[in-house]
Amino acid sequence: MKKHQPAIAHDKPSGIAYLIGRLDHVLSRRLRDSLSLLGLTAAQYTALSVLDTQQQLSNAQLAERSMISPQSANEMVKAMEVRGLIARQPDTNHGRIIHLRLTVEGSVLLRQGDAAVAQLERAMLSELDSDQRGELHAQLRLLLRSLSAIVL
Repeated sequence: MKKHQPAIAHDKPSGIAYLIGRLDHVLSRRLRDSLSLLGLTAAQYTALSVLDTQQQLSNAQLAERSMISPQSANEMVKAMEVRGLIARQPDTNHGRIIHLRLTVEGSVLLRQGDAAVAQLERAMLSELDSDQRGELHAQLRLLLRSLSAIVL
């Protein structure tokens, strides 16, 4: 008499999602530790980077591009404005719209954050040559694009 064998699951995950999740967790912790030495959170660093690239944004646009809620962005903007890292400027055409822009102080702090993040990236990628780094970058962008296109 044969024992009943459980069916082998062919849809078992490969473990890549787990590894990416672990990488995200460790990288987030290292970023938090590195940026905290500058008095920045990861969200603030992201916001400064976005403002540096976009020049000026509304609070809602900054929240969206920084991947945080509008409520969190509002609190973060207040704190960064008090520190002199960003400034609010009324829109010349529409008085109710307020644009945010990076100040000189914010720009200086952003460059320090960039250096800290670059150092972290160098350490993380130290065992890859430049071709492997380029391929990894391309593959990660492809994964992001594929995952973003999924409609549930």
